[in-house]
Amino acid sequence: MASSLPEITVVVPVYNEEDNLPLLYRRLTAALDAIGRPWEILFTDDGSRDRSVEILKAFHGERPKEVRVIEFERNAGQHMAIMAAFERARGQIVVTIDADLQNPPEEIANLVAAMDKGHDVVGSIRKDRQDVGWRVWASRAMNIVRERITGIKMTDQGCMLRAYRADVVQQIVATGEQTTFIPALAQFFAANPTEIIVAHAPRAAGESKYNLYRLVRLNFDLMTGFSVVPLQIFTIVGMLVSFFSLLLVAYLAVRRIVIGPEVDGLFTLFGILYFLVGVLITGLGLVGEYVGRIYQEVRKRPRFRVRAVHESLD
Repeated sequence: MASSLPEITVVVPVYNEEDNLPLLYRRLTAALDAIGRPWEILFTDDGSRDRSVEILKAFHGERPKEVRVIEFERNAGQHMAIMAAFERARGQIVVTIDADLQNPPEEIANLVAAMDKGHDVVGSIRKDRQDVGWRVWASRAMNIVRERITGIKMTDQGCMLRAYRADVVQQIVATGEQTTFIPALAQFFAANPTEIIVAHAPRAAGESKYNLYRLVRLNFDLMTGFSVVPLQIFTIVGMLVSFFSLLLVAYLAVRRIVIGPEVDGLFTLFGILYFLVGVLITGLGLVGEYVGRIYQEVRKRPRFRVRAVHESLD
């Protein structure tokens, strides 16, 4: 279905997914053909070190009008890979999907159907999530924390199978932020969002690119990028700790006057000291997160570097 103006753009960030790409391509193109509307697929290779780029170029050669490939010079992260595709998306409905086949491409039709009902952002909720236990529980905990801190409501923030209206995508691109969390940013701009339940499958091949450290970093970006509540909470905690510390000092001063010098409480005092130092270091780290975000923004460095774009728009 060649068309100079596609109605649907599917964005796929790719990082070392050579084993998954052939099956993903077959299922994705079949699913889009079945919808019956003009479409395009934008693959962004996020600095892969395997044969992903060569495979993606072959896809473009097979269907040059519909398959476009953005090639990064170096790894910039999943959200920057999506952002680069957002800048070039032409469809009125833009769908994001991971390359690991955990979210079936066949679900795209359900996202499009929800968009046709007038919604501008359609999120997804993974049914019977097929991930290791600690990731499921950690995700649920972060969902609760994120909603309390930012006020942004998403049942399943980790699922990237989502659909966006073109005007929402344009607003996301216009922010120009160095670090961001696209689903939350879309919810912030959305006027009529909704969510649907989608299937979830075990990873077809390879390993997840999100280790524990990257998940922690992602959630730090999410919380510090949308709210100053963490700073406010720490300020309140600091005030409470200072108040109770003052009471403790007053108690120890009175005890010294009444009873006299003591050495029995030495380790207790050390324990209190270590606790206060821990609170202080935590606060400095939290402030550092915000300062770091400011530092990244004021440098004005490119968020990603594109080596080449393989496309045929004639």
